[in-house]
Amino acid sequence: MHGRAVLQGKDAAVCANCHGSHRILPARDDESTVSHWNVAQTCGACHKEIARQFDESVHGEALKAGVRDAPDCTNCHGEHLILEPSNSASALNAANISTQTCGRCHEDTRLALLYDLPADRLPSYADSFHGLAVREGTLTAANCASCHGVHAILRSSDPRSTVNAANLGKTCGQCHQGIGEKLAIGPVHVRITTGSAHPVVQWIRGIYLVIIPLTLGFMVLHNLLDWLAKLRRHRRPEYSQERVIRMNLWFRIAHWGVMLSFPTLVFTGFALKYPDSWWSAPFLLWGKHEAFRGLLHRVAAVVLLAATLYHFVHLAVNQRDRAFLIAMLPKWKDFKDLLDVVRYNLNVRKEEPQFEKFNYAEKLEYWAFLWGTGVMALSGFLLWFNNFALRHFPKWITDAATAVHWYEALLATFSILLWHFYMVIFDPLVYPMDTAWLDGKISADHYRHSRPSYLQALERMGLVTGNAEAPAQVRPGSAAKPETAGQSRLPEEKL
Repeated sequence: MHGRAVLQGKDAAVCANCHGSHRILPARDDESTVSHWNVAQTCGACHKEIARQFDESVHGEALKAGVRDAPDCTNCHGEHLILEPSNSASALNAANISTQTCGRCHEDTRLALLYDLPADRLPSYADSFHGLAVREGTLTAANCASCHGVHAILRSSDPRSTVNAANLGKTCGQCHQGIGEKLAIGPVHVRITTGSAHPVVQWIRGIYLVIIPLTLGFMVLHNLLDWLAKLRRHRRPEYSQERVIRMNLWFRIAHWGVMLSFPTLVFTGFALKYPDSWWSAPFLLWGKHEAFRGLLHRVAAVVLLAATLYHFVHLAVNQRDRAFLIAMLPKWKDFKDLLDVVRYNLNVRKEEPQFEKFNYAEKLEYWAFLWGTGVMALSGFLLWFNNFALRHFPKWITDAATAVHWYEALLATFSILLWHFYMVIFDPLVYPMDTAWLDGKISADHYRHSRPSYLQALERMGLVTGNAEAPAQVRPGSAAKPETAGQSRLPEEKL
């Protein structure tokens, strides 16, 4: 900056202004004008107000106290290659200041131990939405200087400090307008993986760290045992041409909405958490990484909620299809069926278990999906409309929402991969895929062994077709009519 200003004919610093004229000493000499102890005074010859602010800051006080590790002007701005903060190569650029400048000291474990500095400041910032957004390339997200200031960095106990409890509302209100005094409650630098978080956040983390391994471990063991047992029995799915309706059009529309939105939510959500990953890079093709990723994530969230709402509206207005909910209600028999399946797969039970319209695995997934959707929606809205949340709730509420959203996303993602994908893809009886999501139909043979009573009821109603393309045929003497869009062919609640 100085060199360009001189070339433009401006009164800017040249070599002699900093190093002196005749008495030029090496920087390691304490009497040098560019020594660690004097450089702030040297820069202050031109930058008087900045020098005054720095002199009163925690860094300036440390220098006056003789702390050699305390930063001076050149530690942050550089020496000869001083660039404006808007320059992407500058250490003070919004993309670099937290990691390259502030982090150089505040992430140093040795300095933290030597001067009793908090060791979690930079990691907690990096894990926050602000830190993640900056890593993605969003330069408008808050960095260290946005909150703590630039030259007038004061202790949080100082009433003049921008991070004093009484001033947090004003400081954070620069971006989050109208948040009031709520941010004065509770810590700001919080990591959900450490004890610095609010007790509620710690409880949430503890609960999920128990639920996630237990749930996923159960899924792995259950499906592995089932898969090995089916391979051992060598019962290959030699399906006939008989087909039965599994999902009518209205159910498939809701399912398509989930199929489109859920993978998008997973991809865009994990791209925020891991912005440096190779699979996150495609977002850079559309310019501003975080802006596009955030927009896509929110659109997918709206689509998922719309599909879920559509599903309930469909059940509310269609009396026949409402039997779906009754059939999905958990029963004591479901627990017995689970035990029978395990015993059958271990060859302890010889008779193959038989189910009703929906088995325990399908019921578990359905209710878990609704629960997860509700939890993700509530926590997601608190994070999406963060200004509203910060205006009306203390900050630990958004910290809790962040923890819930992250852990529930992990649980939901791996549950779909381990549980749902096994049922519809990797189960040897449906491999390579259960195509009910396409045409709503499934092979009658799939039900013949596991749900014979349900299949017989469908046959009595004329709902078993001769091939995948033919319409439902009415058997002689049956008053049932072929299925039409929007009509369920299961008028009895027990079906």
